[in-house]
Amino acid sequence: MTTAFQGIGIASSCPIALGPAFIDARGRGGAFLAPIASDQIGAEIARLDLAVSAAREALQAIRAQIPRHTPIKIAEFIDAHLLMLEDAALIDEVRRIVSDQLCNAEWALQLQRDTLIRVFDEMDDPYLRTRRDDIEHVVRQIQSFLRGDATTPDPGIKDLDGCVVVAHDLMPADAILLRHRGAVAFVTEAGGPMSHTAILARSLGIPAVMGIHEITRYLRQNEFLVVDGETGTVLANADERTLEYFRQRLRAVQARQRRLRELVSRPTLTRDGVAIALLANLELPEDVSTAKSNGAAGVGLYRTEFLYMNRDDLPDEEEHLANYAEMIAGLDGIPITIRTLDLGVEKGCEAFANCGASACNPALGLRAIRLCLKEPELFRPQLRAILRASALGPIRLMLPLVTNVHELDTVLALIVQLKHQLDREGLRYDPALPIGAMIEVPAAALEARAIARRMDFLSIGTNDLIQYTLAIDRLDDAVNYLFDPTHPAILRLIRMTIEAGRALGIPVSMCGEMAGDPRFTRLLLGLGLREFSMQPGALLDIKEIVLDADSRELQRRTDQLFDLLDETDPSHLLDALNQA
Repeated sequence: MTTAFQGIGIASSCPIALGPAFIDARGRGGAFLAPIASDQIGAEIARLDLAVSAAREALQAIRAQIPRHTPIKIAEFIDAHLLMLEDAALIDEVRRIVSDQLCNAEWALQLQRDTLIRVFDEMDDPYLRTRRDDIEHVVRQIQSFLRGDATTPDPGIKDLDGCVVVAHDLMPADAILLRHRGAVAFVTEAGGPMSHTAILARSLGIPAVMGIHEITRYLRQNEFLVVDGETGTVLANADERTLEYFRQRLRAVQARQRRLRELVSRPTLTRDGVAIALLANLELPEDVSTAKSNGAAGVGLYRTEFLYMNRDDLPDEEEHLANYAEMIAGLDGIPITIRTLDLGVEKGCEAFANCGASACNPALGLRAIRLCLKEPELFRPQLRAILRASALGPIRLMLPLVTNVHELDTVLALIVQLKHQLDREGLRYDPALPIGAMIEVPAAALEARAIARRMDFLSIGTNDLIQYTLAIDRLDDAVNYLFDPTHPAILRLIRMTIEAGRALGIPVSMCGEMAGDPRFTRLLLGLGLREFSMQPGALLDIKEIVLDADSRELQRRTDQLFDLLDETDPSHLLDALNQA
């Protein structure tokens, strides 16, 4: 009899996997209090230090095994955990708890873990919320060495070819190594769509289903499973008819991937001849090859935050310039939009500790353009580097988290000053460098016309726009069901922004998740969007829809959809738009 389990699906380039279960139920147990005597403190702290050293050596060993072709951003998950093993807020505090409370290291580690997790849970910023996963993973690994049952993948496991890994949770090191040992899918009891395991699954091109509570208790080793990353479904004991259905789906997916590859060289035109720009969102220079191989017409969002992460100093102008020059050289003449720093004082770089006090609510506090304007010496090196890089190839400069035109006027005045500096120094730049603003808060969308008058382009960041408009944290399991791109307020803000750009004659792009989601492509075309920027892996899926679309007909039907927004469930209207 078929047993079905439902969770959060993470679809990759191939969303279906079939294979025997490899059950790893380790890492579930919590710590227990064991009081110690005062003369045992030294020995207990020494035991903790040995476990930390063992965890460090295990992570270093796994990092050394990562194949050379693996994207660097995957290795950076392990690097982040190595840095956390040196973090005084974690390890030094655990030592103090052992000494002050006369308790075993496992219990002290658990107490400090709970303290740090509470801090992260109170933060609204999506990036910080995912950092709680790092705390969980590092603490779990140290505890496993304290117990003597290390949870890194057993070195004896050499071949998992074709297996579905089922676990309570997977640390980044686990996920990377298990994938390269042949695992075809991940199923976990913990995690969500923005967790590190989900991010890694997408990067590794492997389907995953997360958040199926207690699944390790219900499945048996080697039990044959079907994993559907599109629907978030896991099937066990499926009959032959069901298995054949999923095998056919898998063959269809693989055949479609081959067909999509044939679209790479085709011009991106709708059936009625409207040109659409399909751009890529990139984070690292190593992502360039993937974008180019999928036919990206340019880079609509290049995130620069990684230059600031996990370091105790700030990148200087020359480091910025070298990075941008590498990107430009790799893109072979296609344009790139560089977003200026979008971090706050609480994120990643110790040097930010000197840039002001962290806010109680970081998502609404001193971050992005606000931080840069408050600390111009932080901002100037990046702006100068972008200006200088504009002499090397086609670049656009984009400003994040804009809320009012005063911010824009201040930045534009600063850029004029920097251009004068470069002139005096005899350094080249493009005097006509396009400058744009991200529309990612409701205030910016409502003021889109005023912003558009000052800018050369606009870019809609739907992830934050939805989050701020609907007042929900998309990473919070208790409320993320409310994260709805089809909410009438969201659709009206998007339409308002696109119309503002059209009225002022400047291009409007979209770089949020909606741009790379095929469910919304026809709707966005009907709203008049002509630039889509997305993860490189989504480019060909979106291109296929664009090539088959009639923009005039979609505009007519989208206008009808808006007439019914307040009377009919928008998701039903969207379904009707996609089915016709």
